[in-house]
Amino acid sequence: MASLTFYGAVGTVTGSRFLLELDGKKLLFDCGMFQGTKENRLRNWDTFPVPAAEIDRTFISHAHIDHSGYIPRLCKDGFSGPIHMTQATADLCSILLRDSAHIQEEDAAWANKQGFSKHDPALPLYTVADAEAATEQFRPVYFGENLRLDDTTRVKYRDAGHILGSGSIDLKTTRNGKTRKIVFSGDYGRPDQPVLRDPAQVFNVDYLVLESTYGNRLHDATPPADLLAQYVNEGLERGGVILIPSFAVGRTQSLLYILRELEEKKAIPELPVYVDSPMSARATEVFRDHIADMDITSRTKTIEGTKIFKTRNLQFCHSRRDSMALNEVNERAIIISSSGMVTGGRILHHMIHKLRNPANTVLFIGYQAEGTRGRAILEGAESVKIHGTEVQVNAHIERITGFSGHGDYNEILAWLMGFNRPPEKTFIVHGEPEASSALAEKIRTRFGWDVTIPGFQDSFELDL
Repeated sequence: MASLTFYGAVGTVTGSRFLLELDGKKLLFDCGMFQGTKENRLRNWDTFPVPAAEIDRTFISHAHIDHSGYIPRLCKDGFSGPIHMTQATADLCSILLRDSAHIQEEDAAWANKQGFSKHDPALPLYTVADAEAATEQFRPVYFGENLRLDDTTRVKYRDAGHILGSGSIDLKTTRNGKTRKIVFSGDYGRPDQPVLRDPAQVFNVDYLVLESTYGNRLHDATPPADLLAQYVNEGLERGGVILIPSFAVGRTQSLLYILRELEEKKAIPELPVYVDSPMSARATEVFRDHIADMDITSRTKTIEGTKIFKTRNLQFCHSRRDSMALNEVNERAIIISSSGMVTGGRILHHMIHKLRNPANTVLFIGYQAEGTRGRAILEGAESVKIHGTEVQVNAHIERITGFSGHGDYNEILAWLMGFNRPPEKTFIVHGEPEASSALAEKIRTRFGWDVTIPGFQDSFELDL
């Protein structure tokens, strides 16, 4: 027997952490940071319920901080085992974790300088040095490679189609000629998306841990490229700037790909496009280095000589001076900056300067978790607090859901329809309560499966 305990991503879309205890080993699947509400963020400071030194291995589904961002803290607290992930995820995590640590150090320093922290002194959850030390424990694997844990157990990554390098993770045991399998979906992607391959189908699943970010929603039927062209052109007619909060890894690259195509089709004018995120610049280089992990269309365009992530007038802003110069850009330009949920990073400074102007457009292209500034703006907040100051929301607010890297409920159900037999139990995670409940009910109604929505620290016995 084995046990599975849920230490995150239950009742929320962040903090993915699932501990599988098998044959005396403690295996942690995902090691994410909590984001969003203050209650969630404070969980990052809680001592991990299982002593870090007792965990044998960690498996990371993909590089996004809500799945990988707690790694440096876990290592700092005593975890010394291997951290498995795909090679592209390892390259992206090396960037993301350093950036996460840098932002935390800067935020702590700013809080101490301005005196708005309740803690004296304010401290980062982990430092850049902690993040760099953690990357020494990375042990990358290839998609489809059998990673043997012992004579009876293997782990395999399959493309999840969410971001570059993202994978669903399946663990299979073989004992006395009998096989058993548990699959962790990670963040399930979408079919027919630019740059990325479609999510891979899995079979012979006994237990499934399934994300539910969009478990109660369908993406807009209008192609996101069409909506992007519409909102860019409407923003130009108002005479302002189009400001796009975007995740540095995955979303920004897809956005650049589509903006280039819109320019080539003359659907939008050739505008200055500023990507104000050093991490986005580094992540884009990783994408270029991993062309083999992209879909066939992207590979073909690259062979033909197209620089698939480069618009005509593209500028990456690396330095603080470059970023500050964008304060003087007030018309006919697109500014892309992270973080995608407006929780930190350079986007906060652009919001301070652009959010008050009704000629400007703020365009959200990704999921906005409960408790984030992005969610508050989308829900009609008249002002948001940034660096201790209330900033009026006067800009034109738009949203495109089709850029999401998460499958909606129809896309998830279509993937589940491909299973050759029902799992014995399906665990619904990584969703806000309404989304998780809706997806669970849809699966029960459509397939008749045994579906459970676990709570925080709930544990289940599994026959593995």
